[in-house]
Amino acid sequence: MNEILELARQAGAVVRFVDRAALDRTAEGAVHQGCIGHCTDFEYSDIDDVLKTAEDRGEPPFIVILDGILDPHNFGSILRTAECGGVHGVVIGKNRQVPVTDTVIKVAEGAAEYVKVVRAVNVNDTIRYLKTHGVWVYALDAKGDDIYKADLSGGVALVVGAEGKGVSRLTKELCDGVLSLPMRGRINSLNASVAAALGIYRKLECDSAKV
Repeated sequence: MNEILELARQAGAVVRFVDRAALDRTAEGAVHQGCIGHCTDFEYSDIDDVLKTAEDRGEPPFIVILDGILDPHNFGSILRTAECGGVHGVVIGKNRQVPVTDTVIKVAEGAAEYVKVVRAVNVNDTIRYLKTHGVWVYALDAKGDDIYKADLSGGVALVVGAEGKGVSRLTKELCDGVLSLPMRGRINSLNASVAAALGIYRKLECDSAKV
């Protein structure tokens, strides 16, 4: 608790001490551990911020694009994996896509503070823009080439489709390729966050092979 108080003061946050009953009321039934923080609305980035982050790190751009993810738990889980996997930014659409909400931030377990999120007016326009900057864009879909036979080294963006619907037709047509994860069971698709995680770590595997 002392460390939290010191960090809050360093950040210029106003600190108030209240009794547990006040904290319980503020939490509205959520579990707290004696400390609650209030912050402003989430601040989105733009795609140039993401590209600059990659450039500053001396790394080829690595981006995840979400095409209509509506479940905040999936979105939060993808953000967490993206941060762990060194993704420079996550692109979401302004429409037909859950924004960064309290639930997304909670599920992301802190990752939302470190991964840049771009809320694009038109995801397909963002894909076109990335391609002009040397980024290869691949859709993850059940009907695609084996991802484990693809070379994902270099600048890459992975497109993850909506739960149950997958990547939209027009978006797939814009991509440089469509990749699938091997399926040996009776269910023909993976949860969106799981598919994203496997795609992210396949990309890391390709990068490691090039080192």
